Amino acid sequence: MRKALTVALLLAAIAPTPALATGEIESLITQADRARLEKFDAARKEAMAEARKEGAPQDVKLLDEIDARPKLSFSGFDMTGDWQCRTIKAGGPAPLVVYGWFKCRVTDDGSGWRLDKLSGSQRTTGRFFDETEASLTYLGVLYIAGDAKPAYGASPDSDQVGRAFRSGKDRWRIEFPLPRYESKFDILEFRR
Repeated sequence: MRKALTVALLLAAIAPTPALATGEIESLITQADRARLEKFDAARKEAMAEARKEGAPQDVKLLDEIDARPKLSFSGFDMTGDWQCRTIKAGGPAPLVVYGWFKCRVTDDGSGWRLDKLSGSQRTTGRFFDETEASLTYLGVLYIAGDAKPAYGASPDSDQVGRAFRSGKDRWRIEFPLPRYESKFDILEFRR
């Protein structure tokens, strides 16, 4: 019996476990955003099902195309520069909404990549943190153009958390589970 317990403990210790973000993000991320990331997969599944069931056919086709893109490594990828970006809102009161393209910029401030959405009424600004080779965690804030940018952690009404995935040479996206307003899951898509 003792030998079987030892073997079971050894197998549990070497079994694959999900990668967890470490370092600076652990001292910054709010408990509410940590909880949203823990519900990422369930929120995504539910929102995508609603969007596919009730969304306009051309919007569902776009959502499926984005969803089918591979998740590539960020290694050697330079996000800095100007990007076109658009928001796709899935699930909730309006099952699927695809917005037009706006302007975004990614800079490197010496401690990592920073995002600023530069046009449109709803803006975001924030930082990226390594999660796995094929995903980054985004901590940011949502604010309205013309208003002061709140600090991350100042309010659950403005805090944002998401995971970024690269899907090509000039394409990537951030997926936001359980955003505070209007939907159950948001995708902020980027192209050069």
